[in-house]
Amino acid sequence: MRRLFQFRLAVAFAAVLGLLGQARSLAAQTYPNRTITIIVPFGAGGPADIYARYVGNFLAEEFKQTVLVDNRPGAGAIIGTALAAKAAPDGYTLLLMSNTHTTNETLIAKKPFELLRDFEPVAPINASDLVMVINPKVPANDLKEFVALLKAKPNDLNYASSGTGTPYHMAGELFKSMSATGMVHVPHRGSGDARFSVISGNVQMMLDAVTTMAPSVKEGQVRALGTTGAKRSAVLPDVPTLAEAGLPGYEATIWLGLMAPKSTPPAIIDRLNQAVNKYLALPSTKSAWAIQGADPLIMKPAEFDAYIRADVRKWADLIEAAGIPIQ
Repeated sequence: MRRLFQFRLAVAFAAVLGLLGQARSLAAQTYPNRTITIIVPFGAGGPADIYARYVGNFLAEEFKQTVLVDNRPGAGAIIGTALAAKAAPDGYTLLLMSNTHTTNETLIAKKPFELLRDFEPVAPINASDLVMVINPKVPANDLKEFVALLKAKPNDLNYASSGTGTPYHMAGELFKSMSATGMVHVPHRGSGDARFSVISGNVQMMLDAVTTMAPSVKEGQVRALGTTGAKRSAVLPDVPTLAEAGLPGYEATIWLGLMAPKSTPPAIIDRLNQAVNKYLALPSTKSAWAIQGADPLIMKPAEFDAYIRADVRKWADLIEAAGIPIQ
């Protein structure tokens, strides 16, 4: 009798699983049929926000559905990311992530999610260089003079970022480590706030995305000391790389991508990946982003997964080598 009950229970359980599988398959076939939300765990006006809106606008046209961008900044991207991790795995809530997230996997010990445990990689978006800028009132005309100033006044000057673990923060820590200098890290709620602090003179230095800081450089609101790529930026061709300017081997970038909550159906992941890659491959996208200093990154989900894992290892090694405190 007991065995018969267990058999019937197993049959019923298998039937339920089958129905759930059919429901998920049907949902994937009809996806999307309502509004999609992209959670951006960063402030308005920064690269993540800007490119989320570019991608969102294309997805809205491609899917004939509304795509909303929901900015949820705070705690170095933890707040918005935790919200996205709790969303239903149905493709209607996505996360706009950056290498802030790959850094935080090591840097932030206690957080309510793990990146690759709680999310599925969908597609990368782009990568861009950073530019080191200082307020014009800082008495340094180039990188060598700035390093000399820092060594003469250790920890007297500050540098801004959009929060702990962000590319701006890590680029600043990498600079401190490689130049053997000291500066005080001043985290802000968003990159727009950090940018304003440097322009206004409240903070002396920032490593910011070329895509958003270049106009301020050209207008003379800040002084550029160097860009962070392996070669000069086409957006700021007269600005040397930091390696050229006196810090050999220095290189840092900011990159962006889309993820979905874990267990989102593979068919939906693939549909989103194909749509994003279609947008990135458009000549109009490539030319417009080149002017801004951003390079599209086109990968399949499995390739993006490997890319994320490699970046996690890269920043873990830097954090350990530089002795950056775990939060």
